[in-house]
This record gives sequence, structure tokens and C-alpha cells, in this order.
Amino acid sequence: MNFVGFGGAILAALLALGAPPGAAQDYPTRPVNVIVPFPAGGSTDWLARMLAQKLEQRLKGTFVVENRPGGANVVAAVSVAKAPPDGHTLLMTTSTTMAINVSVFKNLAYDPTNDFIPVALVSGVPFVLVVNSALPMKSIADLVRAAKANPGGLAYASTGAGSAAHLYMVLLQNALGIPMTAVPYKGNAPGLQDTIAGHVSVMFSDLLGALPHIRAGKLTVLGVSTKDRAPAAPDLPTLQEAGVPGYDASAWQMLVAPAKTPRVIVDRLNAELNAIVREPPVMNDINGRGHIAIATPSVVQLQAFVQSEIAYWAKVVEAAGAKGTQ
Repeated sequence: MNFVGFGGAILAALLALGAPPGAAQDYPTRPVNVIVPFPAGGSTDWLARMLAQKLEQRLKGTFVVENRPGGANVVAAVSVAKAPPDGHTLLMTTSTTMAINVSVFKNLAYDPTNDFIPVALVSGVPFVLVVNSALPMKSIADLVRAAKANPGGLAYASTGAGSAAHLYMVLLQNALGIPMTAVPYKGNAPGLQDTIAGHVSVMFSDLLGALPHIRAGKLTVLGVSTKDRAPAAPDLPTLQEAGVPGYDASAWQMLVAPAKTPRVIVDRLNAELNAIVREPPVMNDINGRGHIAIATPSVVQLQAFVQSEIAYWAKVVEAAGAKGTQ
């Protein structure tokens, strides 16, 4: 089950959800805290604040966004897992928090499937494979030739063991049968700068960070990580189109609640968020920021999706040598 290959097919296929019978019409009864495991100003923070504002308008309550970065999202996740399960504490989380961390950490301080109930999957984040534009690598075939000509000598920027930039490259190396060497960076921006400067040759970057450099001719695009082209850059080919059959990888962003939150509240939030993301201005805003808006599946489908993502990324993390590294 992969809701993150999505794009237009998911948006067209899902039926609109209405508020379920017997929904908690008096919810919320006090301010709702939406915890974000990243500093203010990033894309996940923006998404949480936009959705909080929309929920305030629809539910006539107060939604307060609070940033709690640290520990690869663990600090925020643990705080929400231990919060009263009454719908007044939510977590704006990602695929790292809910799936990848399970395998990367030796002893993860929370359990994504037992400590949380998914409320809504709202956004996917396509990545783009880019190379220094001065290099003679203009296609996947060129990349394969360069990597095989210098086994292990082709360096790529990684934002740490178990990060998207690392795991997506492992998927690519396995698909193409080529060896490359990871060079760790503390974030996407410094990795991009060193790729542009030629200190490393290639990297996976989130689309929003790379797009200005692509448009300026500083980076050459070899492909977008998702099976469908990104709405923010429909001219960029996917990796599947570029010659990597079956390649489909994306980060995603999901709102979750403590596990024992009353189902009537969870279902109502699911329905409200589904309606919000379907609003054309909201969808266009999310897509325009380099993401892909998702009309969220049901809570039951989301629970199965999280389990499938944990299993999928466990194999990739192990292949990357990142299992239990934190």
C-alpha cells in the first residue's frame, strides 16, 4: 500500500468524507496544541500552521502550534505520546518519525503504531536527484558510467545515516548496481552548496531547496523521486522516466494523536482535514511549495499504510548499514 506514489490518481479516486454521525460537535473544548518536531520556518512548520488556521475556522476553536525540535523528532514524539488522549494534543509528523526511526534507533523511546493513531496524511515530499552542472553527467546512463569507471569514488551528499538523502541514494544504487560514497552533511542546504561547488558530485535534495539552483543552471536534474511528476516542476522528468524502472520514493507528512484519543474526535479531524486539503487554494499552495497535496485516506487505511512503510523502510535502512546506528 503506497499512498505516496499518489498524485492525481489518489486525489481522484478517494471519495469525499463528511463528518461522521455522532461526531464530537463540542470539540475542541480548550486550545489544541499542535506539536512540530522541527524549528519554526521549515516546510513542516508551515504546513502545521496553515492547517491549524484552517481547523480554527472550521471548528471554531483555538489551535496553537508549538515547535519542539531535537533528537531526530524523538523529543516531540515522546511528549505527544504521553499527552492526555483527548484530542487536544496533536503531532505534525513525518515519515522519519513514523517509519524510518523504528529501524535507525536501537531503542526508540516511542512506538509509532501503539503510541499514536493517525489522523490525516496531508502531504508528500518529492525529492530530486541533482548533479553539479559542470560535470559530464546529463542522464542516468552517464551517472552509471561514471560510477562504474571509478568504483566507490563518486561522492554524494548525505544528510546523515537514515535520512531521506541517504536512503533514497541507497535505493538508487541498488536499482542501478553502482557503488558510491556518502559524505555526511548537517542539512540539505550545505549539501546543495557543496554539490554546486563540486566538492561532491550528486545528491538527493528536497525539490523546494534545489529548484532555484536548477532554474539558475547550477544543477542538472537526473530525475524526480516520485512515480508522478511534481506539480511544482512538471517539466522535470521522474527517475522512472529517466531510466530507473519502478523507482518511487517520497517523504510524507501526517497529523497524529495519542493512541487512546476517542475515535469520534479522530474521525472528525480526518474528515475536516480531508475537506481542507481538497480546497483548491490549499491544494495549490501545498503543491506550489514543492509538495504533493493528498486527500487523506481513512484512519484504518492510514494505520495499514504506516505499518507497510515501517516494513518497507526497515529493508532499506538495513541495506544502507544504518540499522541501530542511533
